[in-house]
Amino acid sequence: MSEPTGRKALAERTAQRFPWYRGLPGWDAAPPEPLPLITASVLEAFYYTGDNPLALRSDLYCYRTSGTSSGLRKTIYYTERDEAEYLRIKQDVFRDILGDRGYRTAASDMGTGHAEATASSVFRSLGMAVDTLSYREPIERHVEQLERIRPEVLYTMPSILDRILLAADDPQSFGIRQVILVGEIAAPGWIRHAAGRLGIGPDAIADTYGSIEIGTIAYYDNRYGRYLLTEGLEAEGVGAEALGEAYEQLPAGEQVLVLTSAVREAFPALRYVTYDVVRDLRPIFADGVRRQSFHSIVKRIGPDLKHGEKISIYDIENAVYRHIRDAGVRVNVAGNALRVHLHGASNADQALLDRVRAELQDRIPEIGAMIRGGMLAGIEVVAEAGYDDEQSRGAVKNKKIFYT
Repeated sequence: MSEPTGRKALAERTAQRFPWYRGLPGWDAAPPEPLPLITASVLEAFYYTGDNPLALRSDLYCYRTSGTSSGLRKTIYYTERDEAEYLRIKQDVFRDILGDRGYRTAASDMGTGHAEATASSVFRSLGMAVDTLSYREPIERHVEQLERIRPEVLYTMPSILDRILLAADDPQSFGIRQVILVGEIAAPGWIRHAAGRLGIGPDAIADTYGSIEIGTIAYYDNRYGRYLLTEGLEAEGVGAEALGEAYEQLPAGEQVLVLTSAVREAFPALRYVTYDVVRDLRPIFADGVRRQSFHSIVKRIGPDLKHGEKISIYDIENAVYRHIRDAGVRVNVAGNALRVHLHGASNADQALLDRVRAELQDRIPEIGAMIRGGMLAGIEVVAEAGYDDEQSRGAVKNKKIFYT
C-alpha cells in the first residue's frame, strides 16, 4: 500500500467485489490520506449479514465462527483460489517449522473451524500420517489416544494442551517431539512450562497466529525471537483511538494490528482490523529478505470483552510462572473482581500466593492502574488441586480468560 498505484488498484478491486465499499468515507482517498479501516462495525453492517450476496453462491466454501455483537454467528467465505492459497501458505509455514527433521506422524487435536478442517490435508501434503482427535471426547480419552498413537508432531491450541497436561500423569509418554500451536495467545512462560512437562525444549513448541478471516498470519521464528508475517500480507499498526470506539490509549510500543491481503478474494481484507494488540511491530531482515514482524501478541480489544482490553493473559502467565512452575492458569473476571485460578498448585502456601498476587499487581501496569482507579476491586489468587474438565468440556476452546 506504499505505492499509490498499488493502493488504488486494491481499493478498486475491493469495490468491484464488494460494492458497499464505495459507500465508505475515504474509499478513494488520495495519499497521504488513509483508506478506510474495515472494522467490526463495518463487517456487521455489510458482510456478516443475512443478505450477503456471497451466501447465494454455490461455488464458495463457507466457515462459521463465534457470534457478532448482534448475536449472529459470523460466516466467512472462501473462493477456490482463497482455499488453495490458504493451504499453500499453511504448508509453507509448517514446512519452515518442521524443517528437515524427518517427522512422519502427526496428531491434530483442535476444536472446530478452518484450522481444524484443513489440518489433515496439510500434514498429508507434507508426506505425514495424521490422526485427528475429536473435541467431543473427554480429555481423558485424548490422553489415552496420545499415549497409544505417540505422534511426533502435535497440532493443537494452548488451552487444549493445557487440559491434556493437567490430566496426564506422564506427558512424556506421548513421545511428542514438536508442537505447533494456533488459536490463542501463548506466553513464553507458559511455553517453557508446557515444554518441560513434555520433555522437549521450548524451541520445539512453535506458535502460529491466524484468523478465519485471513488465514495463517504469522509464525514465531526462534532465530529472531519474533513473529514473521506470512506471504501476501501487509501489516500496519494503529492506535486504539483510530477505531472510532471508546478505547483507551494503548501503552507505548503496543498497536492494534491491521492487515491487507494480496491474495484474499471473498473477504474485504483491505486494512482489516484484527483487534489483536501486538508489541514492537516493525520490519526486520530474515534470511536476507525484509519481512514485517512483531515481538508478541498480548491481548485483544473489543466492545464485547469488558475489561479484556486491559487484561493480558500473556502478561499474567509470564508473571505466574516466575513463581510457580507447574500450574494451569485460568483467569475469571466477575464484575470488578479478578480471580486467578492456579490448577495443580494445591501445595502452594499463602505466602507464595501473595507473592504471585503482588507480582500481578506490580508488574502489570494496567492491572495496578485499574485497582487504583477502582475499576477492579483487587486480585484473588486461588490454588486448586486439579482441573474439573467436566465443567468446561462443552466449551470447545475453553479459553484461559473468561467472564461471569
